[in-house]
Amino acid sequence: MDIYFSNTLTKEKQLFKSINEKEVRMYSCGPTVYKNATIGNLRTNVFQDVLRRVLEYNGYKVKQVMNITDVGHLVSDGDEGEDKMIKSAREEHKSPLEIAEYYTKLYFEDLKALNIEMPEIVCKATDHIQDMLEYVQALVKNGYAYETSTAIYFDISKLDKYPVLSNHNLEEQKAGARVEVDSEKKSPYDFALWIKAPENHLMKWDSPWGPSYPGWHIECSAMGQKYLGEQFDIHTGGIDLIPTHHENEIAQSKGKCGKNPANYWIHGEYLLVNGGKMSKSLGNVYLLNDIAEKGYDPLVYKLFCYSCHYKNKINFTWEGIEATSKSLERLRKSYQTHLKGTDILSEEDMKKLAELEEKFHRAINDDMNMPVALSYVWDVAKFDKKSKDVAEVLSKFDTVLGIKIDKEENQELPQEVIDLIEQREEAREQKDWAKSDILRDEIKNLGYEIKDTKDGLEIKKI
Repeated sequence: MDIYFSNTLTKEKQLFKSINEKEVRMYSCGPTVYKNATIGNLRTNVFQDVLRRVLEYNGYKVKQVMNITDVGHLVSDGDEGEDKMIKSAREEHKSPLEIAEYYTKLYFEDLKALNIEMPEIVCKATDHIQDMLEYVQALVKNGYAYETSTAIYFDISKLDKYPVLSNHNLEEQKAGARVEVDSEKKSPYDFALWIKAPENHLMKWDSPWGPSYPGWHIECSAMGQKYLGEQFDIHTGGIDLIPTHHENEIAQSKGKCGKNPANYWIHGEYLLVNGGKMSKSLGNVYLLNDIAEKGYDPLVYKLFCYSCHYKNKINFTWEGIEATSKSLERLRKSYQTHLKGTDILSEEDMKKLAELEEKFHRAINDDMNMPVALSYVWDVAKFDKKSKDVAEVLSKFDTVLGIKIDKEENQELPQEVIDLIEQREEAREQKDWAKSDILRDEIKNLGYEIKDTKDGLEIKKI
């Protein structure tokens, strides 16, 4: 079945054709590990995970590379300010290495909690300084870079077109969109490849230009080429990376080998919070741990992300998370009901099930249209007859959803709570409402709230 993706490069939804018939090579921009990943950051990981799972669902073998930025990402996209890692290290009174190790560990814990499939290759910028240095030297040799007293800059005038993803007209952009901080730059839009380090700079390496450190953009170009070759299939990231980081990656690749590194550039949109931007000043910067601490399975957030197409903004609210939590519980209960079902499906039932499976497949192949795909998941979950055949289809869908649909809700509850729930169910069957209420209070004292709904018992940590 054909797959279509929205390609930022062509501004069209295109039929996907891989360079190699059975393998897809993909580069995904990873985090700058100077602070916790927010749920906004993690929305990008969710969409990248779905992309990978859709490709695998279609029979492709995926070779995915993701970088960890632990040096070179300045606090401004205009080549000014200090490195984000050094700023965080100073604020937290730790070394840059300690900062990187701490936040990398937390990031991987978040990915595990969201059941994100790990890339085949995860590469740290600081482990590839020599690769980046050689890349910059090649750009200088090819005439695409020049030296000033402060840095080695990429010369965008050497390109036939810049930018190519955002299609901004540089001449029409307002002054100050990027601040010209080095009067020696040929153009205010030339960007730093390699930065000469001040004497007291914490992270620096020897180079032909003295002690220095890499710019942010060079790491992805160097590591992408090292592990995936000069040209690969897909490059992913958040929409915020388009006008700077990804434009500059393309420029660097054209300067070194004359090619755009990826055939398909796929970007995910922003997450809003209560209809507005997430910001520290508004006090609405949420982490995945904030969701877990309110008693929700972190996979509720993953399912929540599927309520909106990855190319559209999605609005985070706690009411939305609560509703999604109930949806996840109902899906898992439906799976268990079908798994234990004994109904025999007729030929007509099997045909209907196959049609729903095909519709799901078409939806995910239509630019990862998860809201539509989910509608077919629900159609299967609500199948009148309860059968293992239906459970198998739901399990197959979950290879794309990655929400652990086969997880039994009670399996992570303390045994003491499980025992009390069972006693309460017995009391309710015997219509002993007084005992039922007493047991409810005992369960609440252990930190769990239960509700009796038309869809069954709901249990939430309080």
